[in-house]
Amino acid sequence: MNLDYTNIYNNLIKLTRSKYLYLNLKKEETFSDRIIFLLLHLSFFLKIYKNNNSKKILQEIHDFFFYQIELSIREIGYGDVSINKNMKKYVNYFYNILSKIDNWDNCNLNKKNEILKEFINYPINISIYADYFDKLCFFFKNNTLNYFAKDIEEIKI
Repeated sequence: MNLDYTNIYNNLIKLTRSKYLYLNLKKEETFSDRIIFLLLHLSFFLKIYKNNNSKKILQEIHDFFFYQIELSIREIGYGDVSINKNMKKYVNYFYNILSKIDNWDNCNLNKKNEILKEFINYPINISIYADYFDKLCFFFKNNTLNYFAKDIEEIKI
């Protein structure tokens, strides 16, 4: 286990746990909602850093994240069959998110809202999330990958 990847994972988890993300949902958040938000954060993270970092490092980050997600599902108490089914679902979500956000910077607000509606369940106002992920991209662009490889006390976007 690489400490750098652990810190990257923990820092993106901190972003995912932001109460702000869940206040705009019509229903109470679920484990699945949290995983989707984590996958959205990871997708934007990899999208921003793919051009300036080695593919090997980014693949290792990807693998580490999905290993951690699998461990989380196991800790909840799912059986092996359910774990495989859920992991397949989350991997498909992840690649679907990646393909949809590839051109995020060139999308207008309506297109961004459409993209996010596919993944975020029961939002009150989807535009809040489009604004949030725009700010997140700006934040990622203004910090290097190494910035996330250390423990960050408080992340403000």
